[in-house]
Amino acid sequence: MKFVQIIDFETERLDEMEQLLEGARQRMEGQEGGPTHRILLKDRDTPGRYLAVIEFESFEEAMRNNERPETSRMAEQLGELCTRAPRFVNCDLLDSRELK
Repeated sequence: MKFVQIIDFETERLDEMEQLLEGARQRMEGQEGGPTHRILLKDRDTPGRYLAVIEFESFEEAMRNNERPETSRMAEQLGELCTRAPRFVNCDLLDSRELK
């Protein structure tokens, strides 16, 4: 079953965060495992608040990804760019479809 992690965070340094994420994506290119899809949402009602929706093939794959040293380093760097500690929501993906 596919797995999705939602990361709720606040930052005033989104451009720097996106640079870190792009660098990580490039380093992971061609490797097995890791995230398969990402959606980044901006809260229209709360300035500086964002939600990242990260999809994995399975919960187990997500946990293997979390155990990688480079994932821990990236999470630490991203945390330093936040104005509050991120909150994580772990979800099993029951349905996903295009509506048009």
